[in-house]
Amino acid sequence: MALPININELLTGKTVEWERIEFREGWNPENTLRTICAFANDFNNWGGGYIVLGVAENNGVPVFPPTGIQLNQIDKIQQELNQICRRILPNYFPIVEPVDYQHKKILIFWCPGGSNRPYKVPETLGNNSLYFYFIRRFSCSVKPTVDEERELISMANKIPFDDQVNHSHPLSDLDLSEIKTFLNDVESDLEKEIPNLQLSEIARRMNIAEGADENLLPKNVGLLFFAKEPQTIFPSAKIEIVTFADEAGSNYTEKIFTGTLHRQLKNALEYLKDGIVKEKIVKNESRAESDRFFNYPYEALEETLCNAVFHRGYDNDSTIEVRIYPTRIDIISFPGPLPPLDKEKLKNSQFDVRKYRNRRIGEFLKELHLTEGRATGVPTIIKSLEKNNSPKPVFETDDDRTYFKTTIKIHPKFLTLEQAGEQVSVQVSVQANFFLINNLDEILNSLDTLNIKESDYAKEQVKKQVEAKVSQEKIQKLLKILTVCKTPQTRKKVLDLLNLSNHTVNYRNNILKLVEAQLMEYTLPEKLKSPNQKYVTTAKGKALIKIFSNYESN
Repeated sequence: MALPININELLTGKTVEWERIEFREGWNPENTLRTICAFANDFNNWGGGYIVLGVAENNGVPVFPPTGIQLNQIDKIQQELNQICRRILPNYFPIVEPVDYQHKKILIFWCPGGSNRPYKVPETLGNNSLYFYFIRRFSCSVKPTVDEERELISMANKIPFDDQVNHSHPLSDLDLSEIKTFLNDVESDLEKEIPNLQLSEIARRMNIAEGADENLLPKNVGLLFFAKEPQTIFPSAKIEIVTFADEAGSNYTEKIFTGTLHRQLKNALEYLKDGIVKEKIVKNESRAESDRFFNYPYEALEETLCNAVFHRGYDNDSTIEVRIYPTRIDIISFPGPLPPLDKEKLKNSQFDVRKYRNRRIGEFLKELHLTEGRATGVPTIIKSLEKNNSPKPVFETDDDRTYFKTTIKIHPKFLTLEQAGEQVSVQVSVQANFFLINNLDEILNSLDTLNIKESDYAKEQVKKQVEAKVSQEKIQKLLKILTVCKTPQTRKKVLDLLNLSNHTVNYRNNILKLVEAQLMEYTLPEKLKSPNQKYVTTAKGKALIKIFSNYESN
């Protein structure tokens, strides 16, 4: 019976990451057993993996054409595989399929994440061998460290929600026509075999059901993608798109997308593409080509919403929310990211280490080409925004990781003068403090991306906002320091300007704060305590002086 995946895309790494595929030119029982164990343990909830026999590899990449496996060896390998898998504790058996590929016979072992982890195997196939756990680390099957082993054991019976058996609904709740359409869309050979198969056989082959033959039950992922009425089972599994007429959100329209997971996602994306994404073409006098850009690049919206569908918790009673404001789009899912990803890592766009809440949903979405490989979503979002010359995205959660929000800001060329001023004023209002602004990066970026007329208008908005929050005396004091320090000044000279003694407390409150805010910098950063140390205004500090040019000394 065929596998529920496009074999060509599997072998070329289009739908499954290389880390989850191991190519072997020949049969090696001991190494194969370790890899099966590692995939079954699914330490990062990646969804297990695949072992391909009969294909050589070079640095983890398959070498084609395949070497293949002799026909008289296939049965022998499968029999031996059945025997060695009985040595896995607890027992675990991959799904095996002989495949004709480029005129050669190859064997594919599909090893989904197991339901009874942690699994361990003997180090060798000899008698009295010691048993060990194995996990995947990048493209290798290795023994876990002490901390990793402790975490693996703690994951016993902690099966991701999407891969759990649903005991409240029968197998008959699955819609065979939905399954057939899905297999046809991903071009799986299993679709051709459906007329000759029972629903139970198809569900087992797709790993969307589990249990004894007399009590075979669907998994949650099967019901999310193929149920006849998914929202009667998962009421909150839907996408709500709310469009606000203004930033205050007082007047809005709402559109709700339901149905199977991939259908509602496709429909929501189509709604955004046709109704929200707009293109602007600006002729350039200096060259023949015109500048073309979008208010929101579709690729960024697509990847953000797909990520929300992939990573949200389906045992959570909150829907995915897409909030469209005049100057931004917020996409929010619940709950937030899993450790080690936290508030600080999101702020700094550190997505290099991640664990996954759902291990099966991502597989189906990738097979439908609705999302890319793991850990590639955020780079795709950032890259598409940079290509469009749009502002950087903002990723956000709270200390308890109760939500995950991605904010995509509108391209500045689509802002009206009033909207530009409002946008910058909002940024200033949350950043103004004793010394006006702790971090001017976003404000200055906003001003840089606007044209001259809009920039002048935005500067006026910044000044008004700051003047409403900070006393004139403090503004004058700050700008006086920054203006004088355009030429490097000593610590004593700066404090003398403020009629303050050369005391540590005064230094910390009046100089060090400006250095930390990147408005001033050391002239000798490698010798902070040098008697020759001086302080000079940075480019950011000079930009602030320009905004408040009426305060600048002659």
